[in-house]
Amino acid sequence: MTRAQEALSEQVTEPPMSGATRLVRACLRKPIDRTPVWFLRQAGRYMAEYQAVRRHHSLVEICKQPRLAAEVTITAAEKLDVDAAIIFADLLLPFECMGLDFEFQAGEGPVIHAPVRTAEGVARLRTDRASELSYVGEAIERVVAHFRDRLGVIGFCGAPFTLASYMIEGGGSRNYVHTKTLMYRQPEAWRSLLEKLAMVLSEFARQQVEAGADVIQIFDSWAGALSVEDYHEFVLPITKSLVRDVQALGVPVIYFGVDTASLLPAMRATGADVLGLDWRTPLGKAWRELDYACAVQGNLDPITLFAGQELIRNRVRHILDQAGGRAGHVFNLGHGIVPETPVENVQAVVKFVREYAVEKQP
Repeated sequence: MTRAQEALSEQVTEPPMSGATRLVRACLRKPIDRTPVWFLRQAGRYMAEYQAVRRHHSLVEICKQPRLAAEVTITAAEKLDVDAAIIFADLLLPFECMGLDFEFQAGEGPVIHAPVRTAEGVARLRTDRASELSYVGEAIERVVAHFRDRLGVIGFCGAPFTLASYMIEGGGSRNYVHTKTLMYRQPEAWRSLLEKLAMVLSEFARQQVEAGADVIQIFDSWAGALSVEDYHEFVLPITKSLVRDVQALGVPVIYFGVDTASLLPAMRATGADVLGLDWRTPLGKAWRELDYACAVQGNLDPITLFAGQELIRNRVRHILDQAGGRAGHVFNLGHGIVPETPVENVQAVVKFVREYAVEKQP
């Protein structure tokens, strides 16, 4: 039985719940004592402790050394006093075990020097070396051992479309011309690429769950570049398959993309337990349009964290008002914390979420 299954089977008793129980039950729309809160990119460049580690290690080095990955994960979660810790890793880590090298260039983000743009390139990708990603599971084991059930532990992976777009474009993109060209003109190669990615990602998720992750978040960061028709035809089937594979491991799945307001009904069709909402759509409106058929996560604009704390408090309360106390809301940002964000403002959000819960107690 996974920790997630144990949390679900627990009887609701007097508060406070543990962070792990609170997170899992919220993801599954079960009664909880208060809204759980954590942040996308909560361990990152805005935090002095992380900067100190980065002075001696590259991002990939931190990811590949379980002690370091666990350290930055734990430090951030404790400093912010959140309900969940998301493991420090990177979406592109599976590329190496598939035979595709990448690097992070200063100011440029990830760069893949040999993009995959042909059927032959897809055919060369490996699917039998996912065990090489075991260092992420080892880091999760360390985090779980540290927090036990005090905090939820979130593992993650990229979604097939988003990882495929990185592979094909060679990095980030504005228009995804190469990606969509392959998708439209070589549908068999496209399907094979997504199937290979899903195979590796399913195994990667399994390793993380076996290490103790309570929840898996699937990042489809660039899905917002797709029309509804293209998402349904070229992306939804394999994404639904991946979501089901991960849920079969006994944990809830959070599915998140950016600029995806038009795609939310299609994303709901994946069967994910939770949809992450970016800040462009009011949470209340989005949840109503989903008929409250899944949990939602979000969705404070991360740049709001540069405002004064009174404005931040008002925005936090507005989002919680829209959630209306329904079971199934995980408070978060609508995207990741950006560099230079004042740490004290991130901490204030946690305080405001908890103050709101106290005010609403009968």
